[in-house]
Amino acid sequence: MIDLYSWPTPNGHKIHIMLEEAGLAYRVHGVDIGKGDQFAPEFLAISPNNKIPALVDPHGPDGKPISIFESGAMLIYLAEKCGRLLPETPRERYATLEWLMFQMGGIGPMLGQVHHFRAYAPEPIPYAIDRYTKEAGRLYGVVDRRLADRPFIAGDYSIADMAIFPWLRSWERQGVNIADYPHLKRWFDTLTARPAVERGVKVLSDLSRSGPMDEKQREILFGATQYAKR
Repeated sequence: MIDLYSWPTPNGHKIHIMLEEAGLAYRVHGVDIGKGDQFAPEFLAISPNNKIPALVDPHGPDGKPISIFESGAMLIYLAEKCGRLLPETPRERYATLEWLMFQMGGIGPMLGQVHHFRAYAPEPIPYAIDRYTKEAGRLYGVVDRRLADRPFIAGDYSIADMAIFPWLRSWERQGVNIADYPHLKRWFDTLTARPAVERGVKVLSDLSRSGPMDEKQREILFGATQYAKR
């Protein structure tokens, strides 16, 4: 039984979806990042960067327990564990990995910035809003062009699709009109309809924050608490 430490965010949903697709037994432990659970010593022991998600598998590759943080590494680990969703042939494998890295290095950080400056910054900064909104549209365009002649990001359905999909669910908040990207929208609708994806995005969804962020949550996520020495 895999122990998953997570929260209903795009990075958390990547792993929720993967575990559902892989059919691996798991139990989920909510790490409320708005309350500061990510700074608890027991969580830092498995996720030293104080970010969700992280997992502990009592039956690692050598039969011994293993803990893993960083969602990209977790997707690769789980794909290798279940023997699916990451191709074995080198060409297809590297195509999948490069698009996984595209999400980790581009989609995630840049859409995270557009979320921050459009929704969470204490005061509007027009330059930042314009810069990151335009970058969001550019990244959507990259994905749309990639999907113009293929059903999924890297050939067959894979961890590359699972990595990118959760970040695009909030397209309206990112200043994007998904209808402007027809190939992406077709792919998006296909993934949305998958039963395992539907189950995955519901994991911990009842704990999602509703309404505006209060000052305590803002301080924990973006203030001195985030940058304190530990």
